[in-house]
Amino acid sequence: MHWFGRARLLILTLICLFWTGLIVLGHFLPGAPFLSAPWRGEQSFEDLLRREGRKTAAPRDFVFLGIDQSTLQLPPLTAEEVAGSRAFQLMTELPFPWSREVWALLLDRLFGAGARLVVFDLLFNPPNDGDPAFHAALDRYHDKVVVGANFDMENGAQATTPNDALIPPPQLLDDRVGFVNFWPDAIDGKTRAVTYQVTNRQLAGLPPHPSEEVYESLSARALAKIGHGNDVPRDFRGHMIRFTAPDAFEPRPLYEVFDPKLWHADYADGAFFKDKIVMVGPSAQVLHDFVDTPLSPTTPGPRLHMQAMAAALGHEFLRPTPPNVALALVAGAGLIAWSLVAFLRRPLLCVGALIAITVAYLVTARLFYDKTGLLLLTVPVLSALLLSGLFSLGFEYAVERLEKLRTRRTLERYVSKNLVREILENPDSYYSSLKGVRVPVTILFSDLIGFTTLSEKADPEALVAQLNEHLTGMTSVIFGNGGTLDKFIGDAIMAVWGNVRSLGMAEDAKNCARAALGMRRELARLNQKWRDEGRMGLGMGIGINQGEVIVGNVGSQERMDPTVIGDAVNLASRLEGLTRTYGVDILVGAAAAELVREEVYLRSVARVQVKGKMKPADVFTFVGARDEKVDPEFLKWLETYEEGLEKFRARDFDEAKILFSRFLEFYPDDLLAKMYLERALGYEQAPPDEAWEAVEVFEKK
Repeated sequence: MHWFGRARLLILTLICLFWTGLIVLGHFLPGAPFLSAPWRGEQSFEDLLRREGRKTAAPRDFVFLGIDQSTLQLPPLTAEEVAGSRAFQLMTELPFPWSREVWALLLDRLFGAGARLVVFDLLFNPPNDGDPAFHAALDRYHDKVVVGANFDMENGAQATTPNDALIPPPQLLDDRVGFVNFWPDAIDGKTRAVTYQVTNRQLAGLPPHPSEEVYESLSARALAKIGHGNDVPRDFRGHMIRFTAPDAFEPRPLYEVFDPKLWHADYADGAFFKDKIVMVGPSAQVLHDFVDTPLSPTTPGPRLHMQAMAAALGHEFLRPTPPNVALALVAGAGLIAWSLVAFLRRPLLCVGALIAITVAYLVTARLFYDKTGLLLLTVPVLSALLLSGLFSLGFEYAVERLEKLRTRRTLERYVSKNLVREILENPDSYYSSLKGVRVPVTILFSDLIGFTTLSEKADPEALVAQLNEHLTGMTSVIFGNGGTLDKFIGDAIMAVWGNVRSLGMAEDAKNCARAALGMRRELARLNQKWRDEGRMGLGMGIGINQGEVIVGNVGSQERMDPTVIGDAVNLASRLEGLTRTYGVDILVGAAAAELVREEVYLRSVARVQVKGKMKPADVFTFVGARDEKVDPEFLKWLETYEEGLEKFRARDFDEAKILFSRFLEFYPDDLLAKMYLERALGYEQAPPDEAWEAVEVFEKK
């Protein structure tokens, strides 16, 4: 325990180094599940920022024409409507994919309405009977149309491009063709970044080289067509984008463009499309063109291309925390946790500070995300802070508990357990009571009989051992019955009930009575043990009194003693001394006797007036507890003794003599009965004066 206290700072340092080092190690070992957990958690936190943080503004001139379920099935059309629309004729002749003449008709329709750009998130590779019409349209609108190509990464990045009848080779270098691929994260398959340019080496898993032919994405080609090619990042890595709101770029059914009624009602005869960038692509579930993103696991591919274009236009790219800065932040978090616990030294303030720092850091991370696009490393940093801080606080708590336990055990060697408990658990209440308060208590004094004679003859070491054995046994009985050990006075003991925490006057007195009877049994056990060991047995006197006392801290500035003072204490001490006079081991004052009458069998002893008291007091002794095995014959004849004592106090000495004699026939060694028989005989010969009240006055303590 002392070593823990001396090595406190070292242990706190080791705790913080352990957790901080563990998190840093997880950065270099991403495959270790436990170590890399905070770093994997960082991805989830960043996705939360993507969902809840600031979004990229959706350009108002972007329109998504979706091949949705209504377009694939077409609503009920009249024969006249079908006959009046070449597109509807082609869409009803064959299921999707339709004749590519449909796309030629769409381009004519949109560009005729003034559209600025049309982007097809579609692959036009197999030959189709509508290729000539579509080829002519692609040539006609060469500078205002972009179509898709795809790299099949499962088959060695084999490219799927528009067939030669539409665009002559090399198609991937034609400014009308862009790849539609998004490369998801390998860990969870979510797409967070957009690659705007790739090379052949890169597709083969090798580092890119600028001297190779560069292939551009669908979004990069589209931006170049509308004069924003400079906004496209000119490198070959993935760029994390700030997504638009989930409800941006809601798809409009493609078939509506060919329906005269809707073309007029919803699109103002085409005026809606003037200067618009139109994305054409699948939005129906059955076409399976969906991408898993942090915002939704079913983001249509065309919508993601539009988000990639919007991010580039607004330069809304996200940046991760640089690795060196990230590791420095983790180390700094561990250092802050260590500093708080090591120097603040107040657990609640430490917890509050950890919470405040955590909240402030989360707010800062959100601000960095919203304002600058920096993904400030958060989960590993806060993990280092909280794990280091909380485990350090746990160590501090354990040390404090051990220290309190050590203090408790040390104090319990000198004062009562209940007093120690009160000091440690309710210090304010206890210290307030030490200023002085008047309370009713029950006091017990005990002292050994014959110990002085023994101390003159016995070996000092053996004597101390015997005394300690006696005091240990007696204090255990006192503590076991809820008493407070006030002090040892040589071989004497002073104990109190009700001064630290009272259970009520009656219960306090009963606990004291139980303790006195327990001390009687314990002494009998010890005497038997000592005699078996060849040592001399000892006697003991116990005095008990109940009354109001002053509880307080009494002493000098150099040494204070929490104790009780008052007449009730003095009487208890006098009663203990009178046990030798009356030949009993326990003497109890009248107030205490009345409170415990239901608990024990009482025997009247005398009416005494001790030194320092003006009024006499009846005193009693304990025969035994009512729940113990007590000789029923003795209890029967005890009634004769009590009747004799009443006659004696009523000056009927002749009748008292007869009753005491009758009692002594059965218990000839009873000292009290002998004493009262002798006195009755004496008073019978020489009656006391009229003022006599059977009170024995003691002038000595």
